[in-house]
Amino acid sequence: EEMAPGKKGILERLNAGEVVIGDGGFVFALEKRGYVKAGPWTPEASVTHPEAVRQLHREFLRAGSNVMQTFTFYASDDKLENRGQNLRLSGAQINEAACDLAREVASEGDAMVAGGVCQTPSYLSCKSEIEVKAIFKKQLEVFMKKNVDFLIAEYFEHVEEAEWAVQVLKTSGKPVAVSLCIGPEGDMHGVSPGECAVRLVKAGAQIVGVNCHFDPMTCVKTVKMMKEGVEKARLKAHYMVQPLAYHTPDCNCQGFIDLPEFPFALEPRILTRWDIHTYAKVAYKAGIRFIGGCCGFEPYHIRAIAEELGPERGIMPPASEKHGMWGAGLEMHTKPWVRARARRDYWENLSPASGRPTCPSMSTPEAWGVTKGHADLLQHKEATSTQEMKHVLEMQKMAKSSA
Repeated sequence: EEMAPGKKGILERLNAGEVVIGDGGFVFALEKRGYVKAGPWTPEASVTHPEAVRQLHREFLRAGSNVMQTFTFYASDDKLENRGQNLRLSGAQINEAACDLAREVASEGDAMVAGGVCQTPSYLSCKSEIEVKAIFKKQLEVFMKKNVDFLIAEYFEHVEEAEWAVQVLKTSGKPVAVSLCIGPEGDMHGVSPGECAVRLVKAGAQIVGVNCHFDPMTCVKTVKMMKEGVEKARLKAHYMVQPLAYHTPDCNCQGFIDLPEFPFALEPRILTRWDIHTYAKVAYKAGIRFIGGCCGFEPYHIRAIAEELGPERGIMPPASEKHGMWGAGLEMHTKPWVRARARRDYWENLSPASGRPTCPSMSTPEAWGVTKGHADLLQHKEATSTQEMKHVLEMQKMAKSSA
């Protein structure tokens, strides 16, 4: 691994048993700030609003993140042109700008740059292995040109496509991490987490795990299953977890995109910083050492991971100067009843209310059961037609009546 002088690489850190803290969910965070469009979820802001992307990187770095992931989620050309998206920007332009921003901020602290690829519309549309791999190769060219520190293949629902991504990224000679967006039930074709992990390690990944789609506890449980599978096969790997910052006890195998609240009404499910302390503790105890976040994770969530694992890491993040451990800063509050909350047992034992008396605490996932190989998942460049919209609304009605 070649790193900036004096900086340790990802494998060097993990081999030494160090904790590597990931960053949070860029797509969701920037959507809420007005720089990403929900639906296509593409990262053109790296080119159009670099200051917004740079600032978010800085906030995660300040909160304790050791990994600046390039803001390249869904930046493959097939995704940039999907369903009427007309950006007049190529994947290469976006990816180059994203690499420059991540590198600029990483150099301001103790962070590495990770170039990321994720699942493609081409795979969902049943394109061939050669066609799908060509998309990853094109993205990898930019990451090589920009000399990222390591590579992450993340957000894969099907282990087969993730294997293809790992095989391509592996040719770089750089460390490869891979994370699937699956839960304990396995990938969308029912391949168990243990088997998925074994296949990915055999494909050449040094770090395996899960990201997105499920809440922290579900993700940790899934990574534990991966670890068991890898150990049973007498293979070796490091483990990563980058979950949602949303509680999803009601999810099925498709994760939170199946919840009726996705994506514009998830706020009642957000984890508090104290929930994150529990997550960090449990992930660490499970032997996971690359611990970060995905959609819903804001800088204060990442800071909570850094604070919880402060004793293990021997360091506190810069953002902790504005945060007393376990609410200690409240001792400075003007109101006496708020000062009384400046203690760990108060926050650890609180059951926060949602303030929504007429709402249920759980939802019913939609469960259309549509995945790769299904006609409704064929993607195209043209905008979604009125006819297609009519069809999905009928499907929605049918799904609701059968639920």
